[in-house]
Amino acid sequence: MEGSAMASTNKTFKRCGCRNQQGKRLEQTCPRLPERGHGSWYFQCSAPNLYGRSERIRRGGFRTQNAARQAREDCLADSAARRCGDGWTLERWLRHWLDTRTRIRLTTRLAYTRDVELVLIPRLGHYRLSDLDGPLLRAVFAEIAQTTNAKGLPQSPSALNHLRTTLRAALNLAVREELIASNPARHIEIAGYRRPHAQVWTDGRVEQWELTGEHPAVAVWTAKQLATFLEANVEDSLFAFWWLAALRGLRRGELCGLKWAAVDLDRGLLVVERQRTTAGYTVVEGDPKTAAGHRAVALDKHTVSILRAHRSRQLNHRDRRHAADKIWIDSGYVFSRKDGLPINPNYATTRFRKLTERAGLPPVRLHDLRHGAASLAHEAGADLKTLQDLLGHSSIVVTADTYTSVLPDSQRRCADATAALVLAAARHTRKRIKEKAAKNRPAGRVEKHTTPADKPDQKSRRRRSRARKHPHRHGR
Repeated sequence: MEGSAMASTNKTFKRCGCRNQQGKRLEQTCPRLPERGHGSWYFQCSAPNLYGRSERIRRGGFRTQNAARQAREDCLADSAARRCGDGWTLERWLRHWLDTRTRIRLTTRLAYTRDVELVLIPRLGHYRLSDLDGPLLRAVFAEIAQTTNAKGLPQSPSALNHLRTTLRAALNLAVREELIASNPARHIEIAGYRRPHAQVWTDGRVEQWELTGEHPAVAVWTAKQLATFLEANVEDSLFAFWWLAALRGLRRGELCGLKWAAVDLDRGLLVVERQRTTAGYTVVEGDPKTAAGHRAVALDKHTVSILRAHRSRQLNHRDRRHAADKIWIDSGYVFSRKDGLPINPNYATTRFRKLTERAGLPPVRLHDLRHGAASLAHEAGADLKTLQDLLGHSSIVVTADTYTSVLPDSQRRCADATAALVLAAARHTRKRIKEKAAKNRPAGRVEKHTTPADKPDQKSRRRRSRARKHPHRHGR
């Protein structure tokens, strides 16, 4: 038996599960341990883990000491292999990566897990990290692009890009841990992928949608179309929800998680403190999406009036429930169900889609109201910094590139201003040309700018002209 004390490392030992009269396990003190077949062999060793920190490993259940020794050597070899790319299959690494992502949001974890379990492990899981390279990953992604999704439709460039993002994030950790020298996922190219930008529902696009049913992936209503929707649903129980999303740009989760305690109607202010989202069929409530998402949003007088009316209807509904001996839970949420509990975010999405169809408007997603709020505020004169604060973006680049669609009226004003600038420059150029031409005239020529008194009359000019042509007639 190697080593005598349990505290020593890199040893094998034998123990059993026998107990004494007091019920305590005898472990290594059992007098029957020398008997063949009694008890089992164990090993323990100390080896550095993936992060270089030493950790103790103990395993047992081996029938012979030699088997325990061999398992110990295999464990030490595996521990060394884990510190290089040859020791990790991509399947094992992806699951390890997911286990270490302890600070990501539940919705993000769900999306990562879906990519890992449904696509990446089945397609690439058997490869070792050291075997991954650009040509291999491009070939596999080309195969994935030929498959169909859960709805039986071809894989979209957006879905493939999300898959690439997941793989890159996982392999970035392998680079940081020095298991591989570089990230091969950066060589993957997604054909046809373009970051979606909101398209305005112009008359031409509406006509095309009515004929073919085709519509942009991200679309924005014009101010007139938005007004049509709001007027058609002014009596809807979630009218204040649609109003805040369309004019103040709040996210669905921020509205579903909004409580009256965070709303100050007297000061015209609400504070985004929580958000209520879904991860699959599970409702999750937590902090805003980013640190910048925790923000104060100013409310205009009309919005304050709408929220006061919404609060009044909610309190009247509560009183009617109490009078009818029905359950009412005072949850404190601004937008609640009939029993007072907060609404499910998916309910808001479904209801918005039905109301849009009922109003006969071209389709937009509930989140697209946020795009529209940014575009309308920009058209009304808000600068990008103000929009960034309103929408709760951590980067102004996101605000500028993604959430500010150019509406037709803005384009028209921009076109008029551009034309006016060019025409003004042309007039300035013509003026300078005339001024230079005047300076270059011969000195004997009559200056352009003369007073009427200095100009000779027409009869005198004709007389001098005849005198120059026939000098003998005039005694010259």
